[in-house]
Amino acid sequence: MTRHTTTHTSPKPFGWRFTAPLLLGSTLNPINSSMIATGLVGIGVDFHTGPGTTATLISVLYLCSAVMQPTMGKLSTIFGPRRVFLGGIVILLAAGIVGAAAPSFGFLLLSRALIGVGTAAAYPTAMALVRKRADEAETGVPSRVLGNFSIAAQITTVFGLPLGGILTGVFGWRALFAVNIPLAVITMIFTLIGVAKDEPMVREGRARVLAALDIPGILLFAGTITSLLLFLSSLTAPVWWLLPVVVVLAAGLIVWERRASRPLIDVRMLAGNTPLQRTYLRQMLAALGIYSALYGASQWMEQSAHLSASAVGLVLLPLSGLSIVIARVVSRRGWVRWPLILAGVALVLTAGVMLTMTHDSNVLVLIGMSLLFGFTNGFSGFANQAALYVQTPAEQTAVASGLYRTAAYIGAIFSASLIGLTFGDAATDDGFHVLAWVIGALGVGIMLLSILDRKIPRVTA
Repeated sequence: MTRHTTTHTSPKPFGWRFTAPLLLGSTLNPINSSMIATGLVGIGVDFHTGPGTTATLISVLYLCSAVMQPTMGKLSTIFGPRRVFLGGIVILLAAGIVGAAAPSFGFLLLSRALIGVGTAAAYPTAMALVRKRADEAETGVPSRVLGNFSIAAQITTVFGLPLGGILTGVFGWRALFAVNIPLAVITMIFTLIGVAKDEPMVREGRARVLAALDIPGILLFAGTITSLLLFLSSLTAPVWWLLPVVVVLAAGLIVWERRASRPLIDVRMLAGNTPLQRTYLRQMLAALGIYSALYGASQWMEQSAHLSASAVGLVLLPLSGLSIVIARVVSRRGWVRWPLILAGVALVLTAGVMLTMTHDSNVLVLIGMSLLFGFTNGFSGFANQAALYVQTPAEQTAVASGLYRTAAYIGAIFSASLIGLTFGDAATDDGFHVLAWVIGALGVGIMLLSILDRKIPRVTA
């Protein structure tokens, strides 16, 4: 089935009626990722499960999201981005109901998987809708809108854990699932009001629809990413047989997608688009560096510096505040190249400060480290997103945006194993310094990728 294109003109193409539901939808994935941490203990007590089992509620969402982000992008090219966006919200609504009423741990696991699938639709479809609106209004790259998406992600990082703590403390852990019901309803209403309908679809035969869906490509991609993430998450006790599985599935995916008439991933375009490849690599390295520094420092501050969880939260609060300010400044000016370089520089400086720190370091040094985290996060968030926007063909925006998020998930999951490898059984000063060397190397990699890539635009057009 195909979709006709109609043009919508508006003196203010990116007013809040249009952008608010897209921003809200895009925050539902990260906020669900962080909120659950506050309810794991209570869930374990109620269902008599250990920490390892309850932790699967975190990993299943990451896994489903990493696989489904590009897939939802693909579906939006067939059925329309607004329809897929709303479909994801409906899935989230169902997930909230299942989780809130879950009679067993298995239902909670199902709910978290559905949350991962449902919220995965928001970001790639939102990017497709923004791209379509910008092209119709001939606005060029909507830097401020892209910046708002980056800022929204920062805000949910700040408020995810506190919100989860309040919900769990006042209503119990089931509220962490039930809160998705009103969030889904509000997002759905705002979308129906503010986002124009997709164009009518032309009915096609079942065979053509199945070919357009590229189900073999989706299955091969899912198998590749699942195997890769399982391997990366178990590096402290490597499951080596997963490596050849990853290689075989990835090779099969490439061969199939090169032959598919309407592939999930246009490997020919991607192979010829080296700037886009480097953007994905930068995004993965940035996520690996930022999450390793953030969660590694948090663990070290609690175990070695003997700070309470609330004190650690206060130390890290400047990170999010500074990230928001930097993302706002950079996006308003449309800077791309220099922020990417400075993100690498800031990560190297972060590593340098970490190397000077010990368990009895002054709290001001800890806050300084937090501020450097904020520079890296603020510079890289908008700039990588803007680079992706200008490097991607318009018709590929949804899938490319989904792959962009998948790259970040790979970095985030890899960071957990990296922290485990460097710390071992306890987060000591020595382990913290080893982690700092790795983070410094990642910063150098980001910096060199940005300096040597002459195709990164200096500013958005």
